[in-house]
Amino acid sequence: MLRKKHYFILIFLCFYTVYASAQELNSFFFSIEDEIKLGQQVAAEVEKDPKNKILDEKKYPQAYANLRRITNNILNSGQVRYKTQFAWQVKIIHNDSILNAFCAPGGFIYVYTGLIKFLDSEDQFAGVMAHEIAHADRRHATENILQAYGIGMVMQLLLGRNSGNMLAQIVGSLVNLNFSRKHEKEADDYSVIYLCNTPYQADGAAGFFGKLQRTNRGSRTPEFLSTHPNPENRVQNIKNAAVQRKCNLKAMKNANYMAFKRSLPQ
Repeated sequence: MLRKKHYFILIFLCFYTVYASAQELNSFFFSIEDEIKLGQQVAAEVEKDPKNKILDEKKYPQAYANLRRITNNILNSGQVRYKTQFAWQVKIIHNDSILNAFCAPGGFIYVYTGLIKFLDSEDQFAGVMAHEIAHADRRHATENILQAYGIGMVMQLLLGRNSGNMLAQIVGSLVNLNFSRKHEKEADDYSVIYLCNTPYQADGAAGFFGKLQRTNRGSRTPEFLSTHPNPENRVQNIKNAAVQRKCNLKAMKNANYMAFKRSLPQ
């Protein structure tokens, strides 16, 4: 027979489990269709903001051809859960001073020219794209939004109510989003899983984060590290995961990536 103190322990554990699982439950009850609709609204809000100078694909066809080639190589890895359901719309924001990328629900991803130009190789950039695809595919952005605003408020937004200020707030939170270390670790792990079956170095994200960390020494924190917190031993963990999975670790030639960088506004 349980003693009284055991009942208190069981009650505590039940409350703790419900609290810890709230994010996942919200995402469970928030359908993929709802997520795509939310992503479409967020993307429209991002792109109407004059501060976000989206590169015109008609003026920069080569840049977008390279971006889509790299993105499709990752999506076609056979490991992306919502490959055929999400939009996977990837666009470039012209701002050379920002080293960042971010994703909205439903596979709407934005990358700054500053980040593309900063990186040394297509492997590193593929690591960034795989990391962002993982955030979308694992529904991290959606979980954060639902935790911040509640599923009721977000559903009101989808019904066209309370859309103005709330939508702007959501966009602001995505651009400056601070993922949890749990989400970051999962996105790092999946970047390896996605790249493992591609022509890219599976630990490309390690090269990217390593360069960001070296850049951070003695200067301000790059935007990507301020919005994507750094799990302990991140670079080594990514490398270890690629080795354990026996993934491709051969570096790609960089002629295509150099052409990608040259195709951007200088």
